[in-house]
Amino acid sequence: MQKASVLLFLAWVCFLFYAGIALFTSGFLLTRLELTNHSSCQEPPGPGSLPWGSQGKPGACWMASRFSRVVLVLIDALRFDFAQPQHSHVPGEPPVSLPFLGKLSSLQRILEIQPHHARLYRSQVDPPTTTMQRLKALTTGSLPTFIDAGSNFASHAIVEDNLIKQLTSAGRRVVFMGDDTWKDLFPGAFSKAFFFPSFNVRDLDTVDNGILEHLYPTMDSGEWDVLIAHFLGVDHCGHKHGPHHPEMAKKLSQMDQVIQGLVERLENDTLLVVAGDHGMTTNGDHGGDSELEVSAALFLYSPTALFPSTPPEVSRFLHTYSAATQDLQAKELHQLQNLFSKASADYQWLLQSPRGAEATLPTVIAELQQFLRGARAMCIESWARFSLVRMAGGTALLAASCFICLLASQWAISPGFPFRPLLIPVAWGLVGAIAYAGLLGTIELKLDLVLLGAVAAVSSFLPFLWKAWAGWGSKRPLATLFPIPGPVLLLLLFRLAVFFSDSFVVAEARATPFLLGSFILLLVVQLHWEGQLLPPKLLTMPRLGTSATTNPPRHNGAYALRLGIGLLLCTRLAGLFHRCPEETPVCQSSPWLSPLASMVGGRAKNLWYGACVAALVALLAAVRLWLRRYGNLKSPEPPMLFVRWGLPLMALGTAAYWALASGADEAPPRLRVLVSGASMVLPRAVAGLAASGLALLLWKPVTVLVKAGAGAPRTRTVLTPFSGPPTSQADLDYVVPQIYRHMQEEFRGRLERAKSQGPLTVAAYQLGSVYSAAMVTALTLLAFPLLLLHAERISLVFLLLFLQSFLLLHLLAAGIPITTPGPFTVPWQAVSAWALMATQTFYSTGHQPVFPAIHWHAAFVGFPEGHGSRTWLPALLVGANTFASHLLFAVGCPLLLLWPFLCESQGLRKRQQPPGNEADSRVRPEEEEEPLMEMRLRDGPHHFYAALLQLGLKYLFILGIQILACALAASILRRHLMVWKVFAPKFIFEAVGFIVSSVGLLLGIALVMRVDGAVSSWFRQLFLAQQR
Repeated sequence: MQKASVLLFLAWVCFLFYAGIALFTSGFLLTRLELTNHSSCQEPPGPGSLPWGSQGKPGACWMASRFSRVVLVLIDALRFDFAQPQHSHVPGEPPVSLPFLGKLSSLQRILEIQPHHARLYRSQVDPPTTTMQRLKALTTGSLPTFIDAGSNFASHAIVEDNLIKQLTSAGRRVVFMGDDTWKDLFPGAFSKAFFFPSFNVRDLDTVDNGILEHLYPTMDSGEWDVLIAHFLGVDHCGHKHGPHHPEMAKKLSQMDQVIQGLVERLENDTLLVVAGDHGMTTNGDHGGDSELEVSAALFLYSPTALFPSTPPEVSRFLHTYSAATQDLQAKELHQLQNLFSKASADYQWLLQSPRGAEATLPTVIAELQQFLRGARAMCIESWARFSLVRMAGGTALLAASCFICLLASQWAISPGFPFRPLLIPVAWGLVGAIAYAGLLGTIELKLDLVLLGAVAAVSSFLPFLWKAWAGWGSKRPLATLFPIPGPVLLLLLFRLAVFFSDSFVVAEARATPFLLGSFILLLVVQLHWEGQLLPPKLLTMPRLGTSATTNPPRHNGAYALRLGIGLLLCTRLAGLFHRCPEETPVCQSSPWLSPLASMVGGRAKNLWYGACVAALVALLAAVRLWLRRYGNLKSPEPPMLFVRWGLPLMALGTAAYWALASGADEAPPRLRVLVSGASMVLPRAVAGLAASGLALLLWKPVTVLVKAGAGAPRTRTVLTPFSGPPTSQADLDYVVPQIYRHMQEEFRGRLERAKSQGPLTVAAYQLGSVYSAAMVTALTLLAFPLLLLHAERISLVFLLLFLQSFLLLHLLAAGIPITTPGPFTVPWQAVSAWALMATQTFYSTGHQPVFPAIHWHAAFVGFPEGHGSRTWLPALLVGANTFASHLLFAVGCPLLLLWPFLCESQGLRKRQQPPGNEADSRVRPEEEEEPLMEMRLRDGPHHFYAALLQLGLKYLFILGIQILACALAASILRRHLMVWKVFAPKFIFEAVGFIVSSVGLLLGIALVMRVDGAVSSWFRQLFLAQQR
């Protein structure tokens, strides 16, 4: 019951944070109303009649069409400098040689030969610069919102008035070919369509070749009025190789040939439009609002001269939108309407008096431009529609959840802490949610799941806070509510305060290693000051007539100093793998983050492949040596058999996949099908092996080796206050430590009679590390599939991650006192350093808290042909890639509690004996004390579960105050210039990271409890066997 109470209480605390995050998000992220109104071709854009057009005739428009046909070639991610004519900056010198410059030579030639027939413009697009949002903006003329970026790969049909709808309503035959995103945006809108899968960014040719197969035959057939071709090769080349790779030159040259072929086939009444929906960064990514991302090319050409521009139609939209909602500011709207009325009047006068056109035309153009800029600015500001009530409520829930974590972490180690009342808040939350849902059903209001979760969270708070106020509020001083040590609290406050600075958020990748290094130095100095530079102090309590053991001898300061230096070195090496944010153009991202397939040069690629395989082998060897040192690897249980045979197979599969992925483009044509099949099978096989290993570990988590011979003499009688086998948990908790010591003495006596020289007994060390062995095995099994989702050279970071964690655990264990039978506790500095290391690893694996930095290629590991209509699986793979460090450190968090007990094996010691012969010492085997290690946790199971609860609450508190600081920064700075570029993405990444970390923490604690239950069952069976 105690185990279930601990897990349910931690899950309830996680739910409180989830409810706060959801409530804050619902009031913070951008929203806008999508109007279903559709404009009519017969309605003029402004007051008065126009002197041209065919008004009054059936199907007439306010303006006559200039062209009867249009060919729209949309080249995804066509940045403006890709199409810009290449000129030499210095006379007589050749232009700068870059792979993407000068490859669209047909555009430059047309502009030079037919300047009145062609125009090239720099198109400044609105962020977010993701493909689906840009398509919506291009076809509807509206502004994309920030929240739309999350649905880039889950498109929904457009209900607003749009260009495709207007064309089909006018009876135009619209033919489409290319990106299948259009299929979801405009279902059934095309007279003929050729859709191709767009999500596989590693495939540079399938979509483009499919378009070319149908493009020219469709043009020659004449069965079209509007032809749309959406090419993806340039965008995918940017994602896979970047714009500076030779493959980019090939794709742009291919697009140049396409444009030449279209120009040759154009008729006089046809307009050719070549456009990019967005640009790309120097890394080939997009989604943000940097200059390179929002700069796209727009090229117009017609065999006949192009026409001048006409006044736009925006005023009607503003009037309709303001009537449907109250978002637009009335004062600004009135000013814009007056400005538009004046511009329309001047335009009408211009049409009626052509003589003064030269003087009046610039004024009209300036007025219309001012109107458009004002309308755009007002819409951007108004569509940032914040719900301050929900934002305040979400922030309050997050703050209250952090306060609950802080209080409960203190109460968990108090004497007589009850576990059963932990379930009362959960019950109150369910009652509150049911009552709220029933009330809404009675008054027939729509149920809002976000508000339902918030009501459940608030309801569950009430009994907890009431009990805290009534039971402990008057008995505890205020200082006990903030038990965090001063230096640790100062570092935490500093880290949280800088979340309010956009400069720090941008530079967090560089600041985090510095904070971690400062924290390590502070920890070493603190240990030296307190005189704890030694393995954990064993403060055992006297029991059953034995005297208390003496403290172990002290180590000198070099012990912790070596650990600290090793940690600083690992931190520095991990910092070499960094990705520069786009706001720091002088920074150069590490070239080691790119996949090996992007490297040019076979020898360098082979050397790096060898280094990656060596890191993989080193990681596998380190885990096996660690398990061998503590004896668990000798266990015949299925998990250890899998470690001996399954892990090498996983490493072999990973290395083989890396070899295929790095050389897939260089494979002979006859082997490409085989390579593609192997690239699909190998990652799935590795993931399947990892899942099998985890299943075996959950089935048989106790990895021990028992070699009990028949008739072995006993050196101690197990005394119990009951008769027969244990019938309750209390009986089992009483007898387990005695059985363990009895087994130690049995094996020690047997080994001594056989004159063995081994100082340790195998069975004792297997039981002494049974919890840690399960945790290390689980983390290794998780690491291999996560490693596959990253680039090959990130394997070096994973090796540093394990080594860094090992050193940090040893350094933290050096200063953690252990008392038996309890209470057990993990200090705040250990939990804080662990959480900070997770953040540092997030940046060292090439991530940044911005959308353009997401590693989309992870979605195709094991699925080179894409996922079809499934969106949850690629989202899961990309999420696992992005938050791998959060998951690994959260699952491994219980090691902070277990490792000090594990390090007790370093303190193997003998008591001082008077001089005597060897026989005297041989007949007194109890004079040598063997370390119990993790079995000491079973001396006080109540304290063991309380320590797990406290550890989980502390870790949730550290993560919770980070998301709270991000929420406060985003709400206070919601009108800041960088809110959507810096603060909003940071909040979203921290929120998702918290969810992943909390789930991983629950899984890690659940695994420890599963091992504990299996150990209890193992001892129960052993006791019954001895009774026989």
